[in-house]
Amino acid sequence: MAYAIFKTGGKQYRVEKGDKIDVEKIDAEVGDTVTFDEVLAAGDGSGLNVGSPFISGAKVTAKVIDQHRAKKVIAFKFKRRKGHHKTKGHRRHLTRLEIQSV
Repeated sequence: MAYAIFKTGGKQYRVEKGDKIDVEKIDAEVGDTVTFDEVLAAGDGSGLNVGSPFISGAKVTAKVIDQHRAKKVIAFKFKRRKGHHKTKGHRRHLTRLEIQSV
């Protein structure tokens, strides 16, 4: 099975055709097709092609399924014996993609 490792949003993802992944928010509408040109490595059953840093001409195409927010993350800080504590939370904005081609 063919797979690729590409970079978006400061993170790297290993994907195959048909995979569904959540990435940092991308400016695209639901149903749009997006293309990622920053492919770091691509492989099939026989070998691996590694770029330096990217493979020229390689791309990953994906369809935007959903724009959503992740579960809430709580950051709790305290200082012992001082009666000091602080709670702060946030939710990341994510885009769910379905990989069309590698």
